[in-house]
Amino acid sequence: MDIKGSSAVVVGGTGGLGEATVRRLHAAGAQVVVADVADDKGKQLEAELGIRYQHTDATDEDSVLAALAVAESMGPLRISVDTHGGPAKGGRLVGKDGSPLPLDGFRTTIEFYLTAVFNVLRLSAAAIAKSEPLDEGARGVIVNTASIAAFEGQTGQIPYAAAKGGVVGMTLVAARDLSPLGIRVVTIAPGTVNTPAYGQAADQLEQHWGPQVPFPKRMGRSHEYAQLATSIIENDYLNGEVIRLDGALRFPPK
Repeated sequence: MDIKGSSAVVVGGTGGLGEATVRRLHAAGAQVVVADVADDKGKQLEAELGIRYQHTDATDEDSVLAALAVAESMGPLRISVDTHGGPAKGGRLVGKDGSPLPLDGFRTTIEFYLTAVFNVLRLSAAAIAKSEPLDEGARGVIVNTASIAAFEGQTGQIPYAAAKGGVVGMTLVAARDLSPLGIRVVTIAPGTVNTPAYGQAADQLEQHWGPQVPFPKRMGRSHEYAQLATSIIENDYLNGEVIRLDGALRFPPK
């Protein structure tokens, strides 16, 4: 599918992975909507690139619909990339004091990292389905973001691993559901990508994670996620797949 001339919505588009994807799609000729809650950064990208920013809460139906409507007004909507984050609660299933992991924290993590992804997925699919079909009936593509924690969640990561595992589990089913509409669904499962989401200094993160990656011996970079996302969009035969982007890293227990 040709990116040029299509409109695209990037949910979480002000974050590390999202911003890199926004920039790459914009450079490829897409009409991009940055959908996020970080207004200052979103407006900065809007002014710099001449794209559109829409304040968007991924957990809220009306908010996501508003962002999709902006994208539809700019051209045929064919691309949805979801990189949004949110609060993640963790901890051991049973703490040192014998108390069970709080249910509220689990629910919060699932709400942001799984339910909100489903919300964006379903609404984006319905919007893309309204676009005119291209060659072979293709209408568009949805790229979701999981994590290698879906496969090797670390100690204390049950809520996050469960949420990301859910995103992985939705991928093939969504691709099958949407196949009559010509909409592809692919999930990227990054390893350790050095973004501000970690909340630590970049050099400290590299010192910890870099040596653990088989090759290349460094953390991932946001532009590598964006490069993969655009490759997925352009390759019509990629569908229903989860692609690890991790330098062959497998998370240790801790």
